[in-house]
Amino acid sequence: MKKILFLLTFIIVSVFANSQTTEDSVKTTVNNLFIGMQNADTVLLKSTFADGAIFQTIARDKEGNTIVRTEAVQGFIDYVGKQTKGETDERITFGSIKIDGALASVWTPYNFYAAGKFIHCGANSFQLVKIKGAWKIQYLIDTRRKQGCNQ
Repeated sequence: MKKILFLLTFIIVSVFANSQTTEDSVKTTVNNLFIGMQNADTVLLKSTFADGAIFQTIARDKEGNTIVRTEAVQGFIDYVGKQTKGETDERITFGSIKIDGALASVWTPYNFYAAGKFIHCGANSFQLVKIKGAWKIQYLIDTRRKQGCNQ
């Protein structure tokens, strides 16, 4: 009986430790995106995205209708590369993180600052895929608003 209890405890601890390591790896990829933004480091920034990644923003048109705007990941990387170090600062908190095999889903509320000035807030929704042992952002969609922000 003690052997079975020990074996079950070992399995539970191993599964928990592995999920923590996986969650930390996912967080590292997401954090590297924002470190790349802060440092205007296009190499680090590009390393966080999978080939063919999709980058979208939920916005409103002139009539107030909800629209989804698709942006080129490379365009985003080029924009960040033109900034000076510290100019763009997106401060996130990790909400939920869900992982199933090579798929991870991450929710991060944020406040965005440019040159130290608050610009907007919202939430990011990331879909990451584990490719060749590394987590990569395959899909990123966000919201942007100026009201109801906790700065």
